[in-house]
Amino acid sequence: MTRVSRDFGDTMQKEAVPAVSADVIFASSRFPNYKIGSNNQIVELKDDPKVLSMKEVVARETAQLLEQQKRLSVRDLASKFEKGLAAAAKLSEEARLREAASLEKHVLLKKLRDALESLKGRVAGRNKDDVEEAISMVEALAVQLTQREGELMQEKTEVKKLANFLKQASEDARRLVDEERAFARAEIEAARAAVQRVEEALQDQERMSRASGKQDLEELMKEVQEARRIKMLHQPSKVMDMEHELQALRKQLTEKSKHYLRLQKELAMSKRGMENNNQLYEIDGTEALGSYLQIQPCSDNAPDLSRCSIQWYRISSEGCKKELISGATKSIYAPEPFDVGRVLQVDIVAEGQTITLTTTGPVDPAAGLGSYVEALVRKHDVEFNVVITQMNGVNHQSESIHAFHIGKMRIKLCKAKTTIAKEYYSSSMQLCGVRGGGNAAAQALFWQAKKGVSFVLAFESERERNAAIMLARRFAFDCNIMLAGPDDRAPLGTQ
Repeated sequence: MTRVSRDFGDTMQKEAVPAVSADVIFASSRFPNYKIGSNNQIVELKDDPKVLSMKEVVARETAQLLEQQKRLSVRDLASKFEKGLAAAAKLSEEARLREAASLEKHVLLKKLRDALESLKGRVAGRNKDDVEEAISMVEALAVQLTQREGELMQEKTEVKKLANFLKQASEDARRLVDEERAFARAEIEAARAAVQRVEEALQDQERMSRASGKQDLEELMKEVQEARRIKMLHQPSKVMDMEHELQALRKQLTEKSKHYLRLQKELAMSKRGMENNNQLYEIDGTEALGSYLQIQPCSDNAPDLSRCSIQWYRISSEGCKKELISGATKSIYAPEPFDVGRVLQVDIVAEGQTITLTTTGPVDPAAGLGSYVEALVRKHDVEFNVVITQMNGVNHQSESIHAFHIGKMRIKLCKAKTTIAKEYYSSSMQLCGVRGGGNAAAQALFWQAKKGVSFVLAFESERERNAAIMLARRFAFDCNIMLAGPDDRAPLGTQ
């Protein structure tokens, strides 16, 4: 038996193992570490357990991209997709390098197995067992390397799919960015055009305002020059003298008008006296709105008016309609706005004899009352100061001032913050001048707010009382309500 020494074994190993070809390129400078596991499985030891595999890295990056896609703008999304595409290209390059490294490992394992096979035929005994064990380890390592190559091929396929997806997404994002950029440019151009139009309109308006202002200034200067010329022509003393003369002429014209009316009335009375020399009564007073008419005896044989029955009527200007004035049964009657333009008639029944008196002509309107009422119509609510003389037919002792509000929809009577009556215009409401009541009748009116609630109100002047009646009837007419006194809506017939 030949004894094999350690030196001989070492020499045999050195001679049996051929040198590795110089054209083989290793991926790393060291050989990977392996470990024999259960069932003689070769397990590769990982240097850093925290390093993730390529598949997990790709999956994590894809999940992050999909999670952030909803809250990224179009431009940021395109940037992310570009980065993802670059990462996919990098992963593809790494996969290609790993494939090359895997091929080099196969070559190395094949050469190692061939060297072990050649060594197996030259050794015997325990060394042969060691060589066979090494050959089995190399074969197991080759199987594991093949499995790893399959996994790498699968990862490579997934990386290609991801790269294609990211490339398509990048193109879509780029297209969206281009569309948004084109839309934004169109909007900017439209905004610029609108701003330019506004600027041109403002410039035109400024030019027009300057031109109009210049024209107004020229006209004003001409008016000032004309006023200066007139002032130079007319001295202040002459202007004052002319104003005094005009006032004097107005006064003379007013006196002449009054004198003419008085003469006309006297002429009418003289004519009636010539027709009936036995006339017992006459109507005295100014036949105009704002005054009052009074029956006066003109004969010593005239019966006392307190024992006579009196009734006033209004007759149309044509003389065909005769309306009874309900409640006008006193010797004094104050015309109201309904009487303007109509002739007033009074029947006096004394000792079984009826005496009829009429005014010389229609009742004249009050001067300036129409324009005053038109000015009040523009207001939403008009307030008058009044005193309550009667309430529900009973004399009212208090003389405190109340506020009589006439509005577009309702009439209200109040004292300070206390409301005494407030009613909207309705068919049950009545409003007219007081029919009787002495010398103050021209300043008082009768107001029935509703059935069972009535007032007699005294105003500060005849003008205020007539304006209140005309204003209330105007607002009521706008509400389709005919506001008048008792029984004023029905004429008696023809005469």
